[in-house]
Amino acid sequence: MPIIVNLDVMMAKRKISLGELAERIDLTPANLSILKTGKAKAVRFSTLEAICKELNCQPGDILEYQAEE
Repeated sequence: MPIIVNLDVMMAKRKISLGELAERIDLTPANLSILKTGKAKAVRFSTLEAICKELNCQPGDILEYQAEE
């Protein structure tokens, strides 16, 4: 898939665990894990906004496009 999710990288930079972030943005750890591992087929803007607000980052810090070869 050409969209790469770098949520794990941002979480490591901010030194926050999956469980802690999930609690802060009011999302289940299972759903956040699906997003973090790149298995999600979609993400709500409200979820993306909450993640960016909590991690103090931009959507482009979390989502990246890579063309398929």
